[in-house]
Amino acid sequence: MDIQTLYNLFQATFQPDTNVRIQAELQIKQLEGTQGTLLASMQIIGSEESELHVRQAVSIYFKNAIKRYWFESESTPAHLKISESDKDAIKANILQLLASAPSVVRSQLITVLGVILSNDFPEKYPSYPVQVQGLLQSQDPKIVYVGLLALSELTRVYKFRVSDREPVEELIAGFFPAILQIGTELVNANNVEAAEMLKIIFKCYHHTIQLDLSERLRDNSSLIPWGTLFIQMVEKHVPTEGLPTDLEELEKHAWWKAKRWAFQCLNRLYTRYGNPTALTSDSKYKAFATGFIQNFAPNILTAYMKQVELWVAKQAWLSPRVLCLMGNFFEESVKDKHIWSLMKPHSETLITHFVFPQLCFTSADETLWVDDPVEYVHAKIDALEDFTSPATAATNFMTSMARYRQNAFMQVLSLANNVLQKYNESPEGAKNPREKDGALVMIGSLSPLILGKKSLAKNMEPFLVNHVFPEFKSQYPFLRARACEMVNYFSDLDFENQNNVAIIYTNLMENLRDSQLPVKVTAALALRPMIRHEAVCEAMKPHLQFIMQELLVITNQIDVDTLSEVMDEFVEVFAQDLAPFAVQLCEQLRDTFLRICADMGPSPDGLEDISDRAIEEASDKTMAAMGVLKTMGTLILSLESTPEVLNQLEIALLPVITFTLQNSILDLFDGVFDIIDSCTFSAKAISANMWGVFELIYKTFKESALDFIEEMSSSLDNFISYGKDVFCTNENAQNTIYDIIETVMKSDRLGENDRVHACKLAESFLLNCRGHVDKYVAPILSLIFYYLAPEEGIQTTEFRVQATEVVMNSLYYNAAETLRLLEENGWTQRFFDVWFTNLDKFSRVHDKKLSIFALCAILNVPVNQLPSTLQSGWPQVLNGILSNFEGLPIAQEKRKEMEKLYNIGSDDDEDEDDDDYVGGDDDDDEDDDDEDVEEEEWVDDEEDVYDEGHEYLEFLAQQAKTRVAKVGEDDDEDDEDEDDEGDLEEEIYFESPLDDLDPYVVFREVFNGLQQHNPVSYAELTKSTTPEQQEFILHLLQIGEANAIAAAEAATEA
Repeated sequence: MDIQTLYNLFQATFQPDTNVRIQAELQIKQLEGTQGTLLASMQIIGSEESELHVRQAVSIYFKNAIKRYWFESESTPAHLKISESDKDAIKANILQLLASAPSVVRSQLITVLGVILSNDFPEKYPSYPVQVQGLLQSQDPKIVYVGLLALSELTRVYKFRVSDREPVEELIAGFFPAILQIGTELVNANNVEAAEMLKIIFKCYHHTIQLDLSERLRDNSSLIPWGTLFIQMVEKHVPTEGLPTDLEELEKHAWWKAKRWAFQCLNRLYTRYGNPTALTSDSKYKAFATGFIQNFAPNILTAYMKQVELWVAKQAWLSPRVLCLMGNFFEESVKDKHIWSLMKPHSETLITHFVFPQLCFTSADETLWVDDPVEYVHAKIDALEDFTSPATAATNFMTSMARYRQNAFMQVLSLANNVLQKYNESPEGAKNPREKDGALVMIGSLSPLILGKKSLAKNMEPFLVNHVFPEFKSQYPFLRARACEMVNYFSDLDFENQNNVAIIYTNLMENLRDSQLPVKVTAALALRPMIRHEAVCEAMKPHLQFIMQELLVITNQIDVDTLSEVMDEFVEVFAQDLAPFAVQLCEQLRDTFLRICADMGPSPDGLEDISDRAIEEASDKTMAAMGVLKTMGTLILSLESTPEVLNQLEIALLPVITFTLQNSILDLFDGVFDIIDSCTFSAKAISANMWGVFELIYKTFKESALDFIEEMSSSLDNFISYGKDVFCTNENAQNTIYDIIETVMKSDRLGENDRVHACKLAESFLLNCRGHVDKYVAPILSLIFYYLAPEEGIQTTEFRVQATEVVMNSLYYNAAETLRLLEENGWTQRFFDVWFTNLDKFSRVHDKKLSIFALCAILNVPVNQLPSTLQSGWPQVLNGILSNFEGLPIAQEKRKEMEKLYNIGSDDDEDEDDDDYVGGDDDDDEDDDDEDVEEEEWVDDEEDVYDEGHEYLEFLAQQAKTRVAKVGEDDDEDDEDEDDEGDLEEEIYFESPLDDLDPYVVFREVFNGLQQHNPVSYAELTKSTTPEQQEFILHLLQIGEANAIAAAEAATEA
């Protein structure tokens, strides 16, 4: 590759003439995979004579090529594979190139280095450590800096690698003494270069302790000097000269980044390895933790406390990230009795001067509220736990103290009450609303703890009346929002004065009309739990249209999935009240969904934004879209009894379905298939529009949705069940379903769980199209026996049961033809062995009925036409029928119990079950409920705290021990244990054509018919029956006769 030609092409990509640019880009594209192109790129990048913008463009091209093609997969085109000679040359020169590259190019090369190391080290890149050692031993600081970068990329490779940790030990032994020495020399310097190098040194250390703390690093000879260096960095006064004055820029400065990594290393050492309360009883770090908590953790606490003192006195600035890390450390320190004893004397100071200021409404909050209220809602109201937020860390620290240490809890309450009392007593001009906001945040954060203690909960109603109710109409919007949030926090409180509930509801409705978006959002979220109050529920009904409209307006302003949850609950609870404007509501939900999806599309330039912020925003939009889909699905199911409305809803939702499937928005497939399922299930019919959707589902399945067979299976089953007239006559529809079944059964991308759903589709196909799909029986059986025929062909009980049931369905469909196919292919013996050996696994009502019908179908085949293997075991067919009849009442009873749990078919109990939503604060049950509540006790200050997280870790450790103990046990026992998965769960929403058939009636008809018309088969069948079996058969025949008479009478009356 001619270097100058390549240089000219990249230079041409900056030309103002569009045609020239496009032509150059096309030629560069054609050079991909050409021998020497990447080496020529490296020369351009490394040449100081090259223009900087060209070097940068080439470095991006180089990075992308390495990321795409360094690791060869089966899908990598042959002409794009990087040759081994080019790879060797790149590895030989990459570090030298990194050393000579300007900073804007270096970032691209570091990515390249990471890709190469993650794929090639150590086997294909054994010389790398030697090269890095050479850089670190240089007398030129710039070269040493590159050496540190190179080492950092190497340690990053093992950051999350659990196995193969030997190279990490070698890295620690070979490099850490040297970089420790470098760090010790640099920590007292004040230049930016020193900060950059310290940051990288700390990152190297952090990478190696992310998942494991090696014995070498646990040793005091390593721990003490490294720990000393970290604490020196924590305590280092960063000179302000030359530093940015903008706080956001200051946080990004090298010195504050270095400080942050020192904090992170100390926190990781303590929280992951050095805190005994965070370790399981058999942890290999127990001995280390015992020494760490006594000898080193107190030094960390002292260093952190000094920083807090300086920050409180305004003698030092601390970045938000550092404040967060300190809060994390303090939270963890609450649990260990030794560290808590050192912290306890300072707890009140920490609550008052460290925690409280971070919880108050700040100037930055106000600026964000005014300039970007949408972002304010995301950051402050609807935020998932932000692990980098200092306010979140401070809140967690405070709640941990309050939960586990009684003295600290009282200090929090005392501070909050003092602030609130001062606010009430101060004249209007002297009130501090921001401090009141902080005090309410403190109380709100402790709401689960307060409500869990009767002595505290009984005081909350007057508290809310005195300190929260007045702020519903506050002149300060942030206090109006806080008032809404507070009543949401305490929504489970049982009010003695029901008038106070009415006051809350009235004020929430008023704040839903507020001009400020954050206030409206908090009011909307607080309305949801109010539904449990019967009086409020009734009061809402006349205003439902307004409430839903406001929720939709807010959702269109901000993508908040919790608002979708509010809408979903309103639709579920007030379905009948919303029916008159359900179509309008559905259309608005549709438009909201399409708007969100449009916002999720690519940028106008077609480039994908992969920044953290962009990814977070995309996630928010996806969650919001999922929430809207769920609400639409709930609306459809809630209006199942109104077919005329359902048809209009279906039409309104077609754009939602088609847009999602046509654009392959995979994250929303689950919700959209639920919508299709709801539409077809509720209508119990397939409209012309839905047949168009069926074709689109198939097209999507073939192109991008193979992995979504589980999500789409219910919809496909509905198409077969409720569109059986079409499937019985339309060969194209039949071919479509069979192709889906065949694709899933044969794909090596899918597993047994997916094939279970293919089996269910095959079952539905055979049951619903009985007598019309003869030509598919043989190929379906071939698909099944590919797995069922081999001894170890199926691993899970569910797949074994479902595969067997496909064959049973074939027998029910056409017993004679199926038996012929089984015998012809040598499957007969294997199938009946699997079926009768696993009879107890067919435990559900449908399983029992299908077994009975399939066996009855076999009884209809003359015995002389049966395969010889079946003739010899003819009486076993009757035994199988009787066995299934014995288990049928048990299965039916279990199903009834589950239906009660899910409130299916129990309209008489509707009002009673609605107590989950309204009237939930029934005074009659209050005393009984209180007696059942076990209050959580505070931990004595002389004891350690072991929380739920520790209990879970202990459980996992015990499970791991059990698994290890089982290794080496008898193989037969292992196989038995693996297969012992218990009964399959009853599918209470499952419907099939067998539901309308009475197995007792069918058995009576077949048994009597056999006796009358085929006495030879009858005699052979019953020759071995015991008196008990004969009595049971008579009992079954009597039930069958009674049921047949009752059915005939019911049909006459109808």
